[in-house]
Amino acid sequence: MASGEIRVALIGTKFMGKAHSNAWAQVAHFFNRPVKPVMQVVCGRDPAGTQAMADTWGWQETSTDWRETIQRDDIDLVDVCTPNNNHAEISIAALKAGKHVACEKPLAMNTQECDAMTKAAKASKKLNFTWYNYRRVPALALARQLVKEGRIGRVYHVRCIYLQSWIMDPKFPLVWRLQGAVAGSGPHGDLNAHIIDAARFITGEEVSEVSAAFETFIKERPLGAMTGGLSAKGGSKKGKVTVEDAALLIGRLSGGGLCSFEATRFAQGRKNGNGIEINGEKGALRFEFEDMNRLKYYDASRPSYLQGWTDILATEANHPYFGAYWPAGHIIGYEHTFINGAADILEALGKDDWSNLKPDFADSTKTQRVLDAAVKSAKSRSWVKTGC
Repeated sequence: MASGEIRVALIGTKFMGKAHSNAWAQVAHFFNRPVKPVMQVVCGRDPAGTQAMADTWGWQETSTDWRETIQRDDIDLVDVCTPNNNHAEISIAALKAGKHVACEKPLAMNTQECDAMTKAAKASKKLNFTWYNYRRVPALALARQLVKEGRIGRVYHVRCIYLQSWIMDPKFPLVWRLQGAVAGSGPHGDLNAHIIDAARFITGEEVSEVSAAFETFIKERPLGAMTGGLSAKGGSKKGKVTVEDAALLIGRLSGGGLCSFEATRFAQGRKNGNGIEINGEKGALRFEFEDMNRLKYYDASRPSYLQGWTDILATEANHPYFGAYWPAGHIIGYEHTFINGAADILEALGKDDWSNLKPDFADSTKTQRVLDAAVKSAKSRSWVKTGC
């Protein structure tokens, strides 16, 4: 490894591969970190598609064998953005090979895999990081800051939604995200994971107990595959959908408050409706990702005739992350959340100290415990403790 460089291997070339490639390509343009990334190799199953990814985003080499890739001496960090059922195997193998690992969310298929990943990370003493990118939305990072400053006081309610509609057509193909053996779950692991993590991040509290209900509305779909983003192409043969289409859970927070999480891909009219509202004794916060540069803040300590929702445009230089980008009011987008994550990884590596880099595998396991408890609850129709 050359001084001041971190050589990255990206495993995966689809939707998240594109987001991560952009992050590694752009991060040094905005953030002055102690080390800079070298986009050494991208690895995918399709040689032509992998080469196209390399040509588009600037990866120096390509590979179709992740096992060979993680053993290379010219790789320092392995970035895993494959389907969920590969996360544990690749991450653990990379850690054992002496590499730092950044892995997409959800961290794994279940708590048992997460525990094995955390154990491997501790044994390796290497950096380990989970790409819960919404933590690095400036407005949500500001929300965490306001809670830590005590501005909303004790948290009474946290209500979260993540609403999409991209599979409502019964003819939409049976892609990997709809297959339990590959994805683990549907919008529960894909979307609820995000908002559970966001609630934990902002409030600093854990979800201690949950009661959940799941539903699969379309039982069979044409066999097919993803073609890019959330688009897909299918054939005439059909297969069984083995994940839920919608998941709803209520829960209790470690501080005594109540919480709710709703995730669905059957919310007509919603494209990426990721939202959170937190109600406390002294105030409240409200955020919607489709207006991601804004945070709503309610200050109940004001005189009643001045009370109302304050609309904070989180684009000031002293707002989290934003000072690296543009003048106030010049908004940023989805892709910048990954750039911010890459910047934090590089900062930790440059200082040779990643003890405060979150979420690491141990932190992400707590989100997985909530996901797993909800699965048990939906099956048993009872309250289940998360162990957090």
